[in-house]
Amino acid sequence: MPENDPILRRYRWAELDEPGRAAALARPEAARRDALADEVAAIIAETRRDGDKALLKFAARFDGVALDALRVPPADFDAAEASLDDTQRGALRIAIDNVRAFHAAQLMPPIEVETMPGVVCRRITRPIRAVGLYVPAGSAPLPSTVIMLAVPAALAGCPRRVLCTPPQEDGRADPAVLTAARYCGIDAVYLAGGAQAVAAMAYGTESIPSVDKIFGPGNAWVTEAKMQVSRDPDGAALDLPAGPSEVLVIADERAAPGFVAADLLSQAEHGPDSQVVLVTTSVALADAVEAAIENQLALLPRNAVVLEALKHGRTLLAADLEEAFAISNRYAPEHLIVQVPEAESWLPQIETAGSVFLGDWTPESLGDYCSGTNHVLPTYGYARAWSGLSVADFQLAISVQQASPAGFRLIGPTARTLAEMERLDAHALAVKLRLKALALHAADEPGPGTRQ
Repeated sequence: MPENDPILRRYRWAELDEPGRAAALARPEAARRDALADEVAAIIAETRRDGDKALLKFAARFDGVALDALRVPPADFDAAEASLDDTQRGALRIAIDNVRAFHAAQLMPPIEVETMPGVVCRRITRPIRAVGLYVPAGSAPLPSTVIMLAVPAALAGCPRRVLCTPPQEDGRADPAVLTAARYCGIDAVYLAGGAQAVAAMAYGTESIPSVDKIFGPGNAWVTEAKMQVSRDPDGAALDLPAGPSEVLVIADERAAPGFVAADLLSQAEHGPDSQVVLVTTSVALADAVEAAIENQLALLPRNAVVLEALKHGRTLLAADLEEAFAISNRYAPEHLIVQVPEAESWLPQIETAGSVFLGDWTPESLGDYCSGTNHVLPTYGYARAWSGLSVADFQLAISVQQASPAGFRLIGPTARTLAEMERLDAHALAVKLRLKALALHAADEPGPGTRQ
């Protein structure tokens, strides 16, 4: 049970039984899951049936704007870029350069291995032909998400890159989102948000072309829509499973309480269902972080959202740092911040995390915006088995094999034996016929010393 009644519910890990530990690390439940699924399914069906007409209707209903067209015209890109100042445009360009540099290093050359003499196996990559990029732009427009999606898509060579973003109150796209899209080489931007945007990209409308895979974060409606269309063979694949955003901070008594508090609050402001977790070896540090949170809350315009998110927050008191990292690995956080001395020395202890931030001077904000790593990450515990977005997610890896006659003569008997062990007679026959053909061919060839 909690030790007291602070802002973040506090637990001493060693005193919890197994059900108590599971409860202490529980994520917020997805609200209205069944009802939401039905509502999203209805939106998808209507968008699929009525196309642009449905999108215009939903823009009026959900966004409160009457749109004349869905595609953003070139003049809007010009006006958007002109509305930003030099510092803002420069920040976008720096972020793009850093993300491009890190993701370009992820490009892999083809692999070719001769596994046996005359048997060559290769692995080649091809870009996904059409990708949809979803960029939220509600109370917090996200030009950084444009960069995180568009840069690796370009590096992978995806020929069709479609971007959907919700319209603002004036019926236009957010200026920073549009400018980031332009700097990333994307001019196909459409004013559509929510589940209807996902449906439009999955199935296509009169204005929006269909895509093969959809990328990008979003609210519960967007996430549910991505899951539904990914299960439809006629729909579109999704980038990765996700839930509400989250951060876990590991800190000891030497950490700066103000830094820890700011990192927790920066995650909490994403939304009311975000979760923040502090794992510390120090009661004094936990108390100081609580005080810093109270002080910093007064500085935040979105403090109503933050306070709602903090209801899901936790402070877990660990016996030592080894236990702290074990707790983190069990939780599998989307973001893991390590604020302990010589933080890098603890990297081998980290087994599950979407993205890791080492040391006092590496807030999550760097990864969210401009360090170079990708901020589209697995949440809700999916970091146990999924990785954050990379160039590889925008590519198809294709295996290729080729055997010469000599190579087939060498490897064929192994394939035949394994096929017979599995009682797959047609597989075995495909090998036997070729071995027989090689044997007949060899018998017809003149041997050494034979007169021609």
